[in-house]
Amino acid sequence: MTSDRPSATPPASRPLILGSTSRYRHELLSRLKLPFEAVAPNVDETPHSGENPADLAVRLALAKAREVAQRHPQAVVIGSDQVADLRGEPLGKPGTHERAVAQLKRLRGETVVFQTALAVVCAATGFEQCDIASVRVVFRKLSDAEIERYLRAEQPYDCAGSAKSEGLGIALLERIDNDDPTALVGLPLIRTCRMIRAAGVHVP
Repeated sequence: MTSDRPSATPPASRPLILGSTSRYRHELLSRLKLPFEAVAPNVDETPHSGENPADLAVRLALAKAREVAQRHPQAVVIGSDQVADLRGEPLGKPGTHERAVAQLKRLRGETVVFQTALAVVCAATGFEQCDIASVRVVFRKLSDAEIERYLRAEQPYDCAGSAKSEGLGIALLERIDNDDPTALVGLPLIRTCRMIRAAGVHVP
């Protein structure tokens, strides 16, 4: 006589923590329909002298995941960071309308690489992985009036490069080239699934 029931109970999935207070990353991780907690990492995000955008993103993603993992050693912790790369120069979040205007005036007609780094750490098991999703974005040749209308409507002052692609920011762009569709928003979910699965989280 055979049974359809599994012969053994699989090990429990480890608790999952998102080491970020970003509402964009929170919304993206929620798509996986997994229980998780969001914890703010205590990390200095100041770039090092001469540090290129990809290295900066990787260093900060790892630092965020490691810092939160020290406080929650049994959990699988996700850390992520995004830096806009304009010909090797890092561009961060503008913070103000004036800085956003200046950023977008520099970006019009340019190709920018958004470097989105992802780190997954579990202190209890010694698990640590890091990867980076590079998204190549071509901006339209925007007029001053288009920039002003966009910023007044969207107010993307907490977005790297002032480009909120999941909203009206998509109208600023000519093309997006990437292999992980959510990377530009701030959390590459294809890589996230692969890495947290390897760390002991059941997905789905």
